[in-house]
Amino acid sequence: MELSPDESIVFHIAGFGVNATIVFTWAVMAILTIASILITRSLKPEVPPDRWRTVLETIVLTIQGQIDEISARPDRRLLHFAGTLFLFIVTSNLLMIVPGWRSPTASLSTTAALALAVLVAVPLFGIGARGLGGYLHSYLEPNVIMLPFNIIGEASRGISLAIRLYGNVMSGAVIAAILLGVAPFFFPVVMDMLGLLTGVIQAYIFAILATVYISSATAVPDPAQEPS
Repeated sequence: MELSPDESIVFHIAGFGVNATIVFTWAVMAILTIASILITRSLKPEVPPDRWRTVLETIVLTIQGQIDEISARPDRRLLHFAGTLFLFIVTSNLLMIVPGWRSPTASLSTTAALALAVLVAVPLFGIGARGLGGYLHSYLEPNVIMLPFNIIGEASRGISLAIRLYGNVMSGAVIAAILLGVAPFFFPVVMDMLGLLTGVIQAYIFAILATVYISSATAVPDPAQEPS
């Protein structure tokens, strides 16, 4: 049994194998792009919103509300970044109920790439909010002795993000395979329902953690709270 989509080669291009991870990643990107174009093509104040536009607006407002509760410095770019992470992961996971679908998030290469995107975004947002000197100084807090520990802690965030998402998706696939062998007529329905719930939760957790890390990097210390 192939647990990771990396192991499944779909076709070859110039002698190079294109695995299921790449194919289904581009499929998710295409689905999100086409859906956003179709939903927002008549996005005008005078045009009454249909149900799909209402769903999209609800998702965006919910994500923005979560960001506002976490971040002391709300940034529209953070909405774009965290929202994209959430929509990509939740779409990848929810489509697992489609026969033949191989979720890209079941590949460690995909989860590592998403975690790497967060690791790159953290200093970019931090430098944009606090300046290069202010952000680099955060690695020396509370004193210079903490520099290596702060660097290790920053790197461990990305590793934990990748392993957490990959482990949860893979564990769900393994459990589903076992239950299908035990009771193939009953457990598929139960596992589909649990898979939908787990997929949404994992996407939410990943996006929230990314928001927390970025918000921490962009937080400017309050001079009034600094010791004199």
